[in-house]
Amino acid sequence: MDAPSPPVVEKKLFFPNPRHLNQLYCGREENLQLAESRLGLTLVSREDWLALQGPEDAVGRGKAFFTLLDEARSQGLVLKSADFRRLLDQVAAGHTEAIRALFERPVVIQTGRRTIVPKTLGQKRYLEAVRAHDIVFGIGPAGTGKTYLAVAVALAELLANRIEKIILARPAVEAGEALGFLPGDLREKILPYLRPLYDAMYDMLDKEDVVRLIDRGIIEIAPLAYMRGRTLSNAFVILDEAQNATAEQMMMFLTRLGDNSRMVVTGDVTQIDLPRSRASGLVEAARILRGIPEIAFHYFDGSDVVRHPLVQKIIEAYQAHREAAPDGTSRA
Repeated sequence: MDAPSPPVVEKKLFFPNPRHLNQLYCGREENLQLAESRLGLTLVSREDWLALQGPEDAVGRGKAFFTLLDEARSQGLVLKSADFRRLLDQVAAGHTEAIRALFERPVVIQTGRRTIVPKTLGQKRYLEAVRAHDIVFGIGPAGTGKTYLAVAVALAELLANRIEKIILARPAVEAGEALGFLPGDLREKILPYLRPLYDAMYDMLDKEDVVRLIDRGIIEIAPLAYMRGRTLSNAFVILDEAQNATAEQMMMFLTRLGDNSRMVVTGDVTQIDLPRSRASGLVEAARILRGIPEIAFHYFDGSDVVRHPLVQKIIEAYQAHREAAPDGTSRA
């Protein structure tokens, strides 16, 4: 005799207005259909309410999921379909408490144009590390927000007058740091290597404000080689693409730290562009400095990718390929 089916229950969730509810599922019916499939229930939306129908445990997961979405929205997160799917995957996998912890103590960064909140638990822990330590290494794949979030914290600190200057540096490894042969003035020479840093700031401040701060020297964007011989005080200093810094450059950079300054070093140790004869300073620093309690190391993984969901799958496929390669093709 077949076991009886679990009783069907119904729970209605009410929201302030139809637009509020619409924002939770990004206005896409296919997102509701995906939630039905992943959570094992039926969803019916009307005006300002959402009905959840199904077995009691499935309805409970559904209620928790939409409550988390609403909490994310209330903390300033502009929900996109990728965020919807990412949170849905976590709840369906039974990680509801980890996601709830993400929103339990809000981490909110205010910049000129945006209110920025972490989208993953890994991002939240990273931001908490940046707030608590003078030097933080953010290591992980592309698309995890490690540089974007560091720039956001730097701008928030500047706007709150807690620092006097932001310094953003990158190794111009493709030009071998030998920029003299390239056409144009210094800014034109280095712009291709520093464009991602400009793009992040333009997303957070009006372009005119960014240009004004750069012209006044309050924001400085420069190749890593230009940091030599300086002491960086009252500043928030970010080294991006640090996997392409040599061991000598990394030590040089870290020892620039001055009074009332903080540093964030970001990079992806699977994307090293240095000649094979040169060791990555990021890989070496992670090995040498791990025992210093004032320095934090935060490692992102594929679950922290906040670009198109396919990016996470690409990263995971490459990682599996590297791990399976008999000769170990990764240089990390």
